[in-house]
Amino acid sequence: MKKSVAALSLSMLLAAPGMALAAGKNPISVHILNQQTGMPAPHVAVTLEKKQGEKWTVLNTASTDEDGRVAALWPEKPFEAGDYRVIFKTGKYFADRKQESFFPEIPVEFHISNTSTTYHVPLLLSQYGYSTYRGS
Repeated sequence: MKKSVAALSLSMLLAAPGMALAAGKNPISVHILNQQTGMPAPHVAVTLEKKQGEKWTVLNTASTDEDGRVAALWPEKPFEAGDYRVIFKTGKYFADRKQESFFPEIPVEFHISNTSTTYHVPLLLSQYGYSTYRGS
């Protein structure tokens, strides 16, 4: 009996890697670092969207913590391949600091094909520029 339960559990994990990953560690996280100050950017609204045809559908929204992070941006549902974007609402962040900014929001589009791994989207931010990459 124990062997059949273990075998069933293993086959479920192999058959649905996205679901297994989503149940363990959240597959999408973000981090914002203010390049001007060298400090994290707290309290920035972040939206995760999925492209469906020619339109974008909101999957989740969150706000960065005191360390400028959202550790769990993927909603509680199976992880799926597809085209996604994270929108960082940076205008309010700078306005709250009484600073001008050229970018009121920064959309970062990316493609997910492997649902058995995690994706980290860091944003290096300044008032008049930004940089991003696939982090780990």
